[in-house]
Amino acid sequence: MKLQQPKKIRDRGITIGRLPVGQKNCITDVKGVKVGHVTLDNPLQGAEYAATGVTAILPHGDNLFMNKVVGASYVLNGFGKTTGLVQVDELGLIESPIMLTNTFGVPAVTQGALQYMLEQNPEIGDTTGTINLVVGECNDSRLNSIRELPIQPSHAIASIKQASTEASLEGAVGAGKGMICFGYKGGIGSSSRTIKDGTSGETYTIGCLVLSNFGRKEDFQIDRYHLSDHQDVPTYPKPADGSIMIVLATDAPLGSRQLKRLAKRCGIGLGRTGSHFSNGSGDIIIAFSTAHKIPHFTTDTVETRLELRDDHPIMNDLFSGASDVTEEAILNSLSQAVTTTGRMGNTVHAYPFG
Repeated sequence: MKLQQPKKIRDRGITIGRLPVGQKNCITDVKGVKVGHVTLDNPLQGAEYAATGVTAILPHGDNLFMNKVVGASYVLNGFGKTTGLVQVDELGLIESPIMLTNTFGVPAVTQGALQYMLEQNPEIGDTTGTINLVVGECNDSRLNSIRELPIQPSHAIASIKQASTEASLEGAVGAGKGMICFGYKGGIGSSSRTIKDGTSGETYTIGCLVLSNFGRKEDFQIDRYHLSDHQDVPTYPKPADGSIMIVLATDAPLGSRQLKRLAKRCGIGLGRTGSHFSNGSGDIIIAFSTAHKIPHFTTDTVETRLELRDDHPIMNDLFSGASDVTEEAILNSLSQAVTTTGRMGNTVHAYPFG
């Protein structure tokens, strides 16, 4: 069966939710947010192959350590290896790029991100405290020779330096190069929504980027999306548990507690596609708001931030938006992916949307 060139799921006639989509339908619709990828796609010794990469999400283009953003995380199922989330939940701040890679690439990516931030901030570890780096992962060992440790610190640095506010590449790119979703090729997906406050007229944006690597073919809710069950296209039977990293961004003025509430709703969108948060899955959400930049150095004893009221109707629209962008980002990770061959000749096919 001939596959079409990668395209967004909306270009295939599938619409998710009622809220309007941002201009790029990408996490970078949240003003200032940047995304960068480094993709490794090359043979190693013997039948080994590097099919992996790094993805960097920058909450803004300024110095992230000196100008932090409010953040939170939520763990749907904790079979995952991350750095930095303990402090994010304790202090409610994010002060580094959010990095995504494969499971065994976490140490190298952490080192690379640290080297980049130390270069940007000579104060870190000297005249001020240390830095909290945020790194998440999924296991791409079906296509990538993960034991060969192909990811190096330089790849993390390059992904940060290449980050752009343009619409992110999706599918089998960056950290998504070797990922599998519902037995088909998965990887990076993104989506966004705009939400208008009927009282003030203010418009907010919510965006999502996922690294999809979960589910079996029989879990995928094809009937929900009016898709056909293509028996002639082989699917990869594992990983059945798999994982997903979800990064949620918004410019709505929310506190850390509110962001955690918002992050929980991402699980709704994940569940709609067919996930049941398997026993061995790492289903982890990292959320942040760009509404405020919190300075690292200040002489103020008290700081003032505006926050939306929890009981304002716009909160329900934000909750709806969080579930919708997650669902659509997952579908975009499938829709944008291409058939990929990796280690030992293993091949994972793109979903044949037709």
